[in-house]
Amino acid sequence: MNKARIFYVEDDETLAYLTTETLVAEGYMVDHYSNGQNGLQGFKRNQYDLCILDVMLPKIDGFELARRIRASNESIPIIFLSAKSMLDDKLEGLTLGADDYITKPFDTRELILKVDIFLNRRSKMGSPGDNKVVEFGEFVFDYANLILSHSGEDQTLTQKEADLLKYFCDHRGALIKRGEILEELWGRNDYFLGRSLDVFISRLRKYLSEDPKLHIDNIHGVGFKFIIDN
Repeated sequence: MNKARIFYVEDDETLAYLTTETLVAEGYMVDHYSNGQNGLQGFKRNQYDLCILDVMLPKIDGFELARRIRASNESIPIIFLSAKSMLDDKLEGLTLGADDYITKPFDTRELILKVDIFLNRRSKMGSPGDNKVVEFGEFVFDYANLILSHSGEDQTLTQKEADLLKYFCDHRGALIKRGEILEELWGRNDYFLGRSLDVFISRLRKYLSEDPKLHIDNIHGVGFKFIIDN
């Protein structure tokens, strides 16, 4: 089995060395770049399974790098690492298409956990039989390949978007508490992750707006319902 290959851009050489050594010790291949420009060139040359990006990078910052990555690869998981802890900065990163955001200083065990979750999510979400193509409303959802199709047009989802949509499909019509979603998909329940969840739900609502019979209803103070009108 081939090792997963990680794209890592960080200008702090000491942190980069320690983080790279930790990831390699966990069995991953890591390509490290020290600025956004070199990183972008490396990303275009190679195939990667996951991205870890610092935000405050020289030449091309992490947010712009994420934009360019998303322009060429809509589904690869992106994790931001940053000393910027303001909520607006975190939400900007998620809105750009990142899947998660870790604030520096961080425990490398947290990073390893998130990397493991993203790279193993498909097997952890259920047995192979659970990953079949699902039809709902006017959509066809191929979870295993991260494809949401409507009228012959394909939308490639990020891993986190696909995980969340699958969770809604598995619980369609039921009241799902916010905390349950956060614990299942993010591994913990806190205020910032709740705001992150809102960003991803907004993305799904945009995709699903092509079919007026589909709704992700917000049940105030409790959670959500994924509704398919008859």
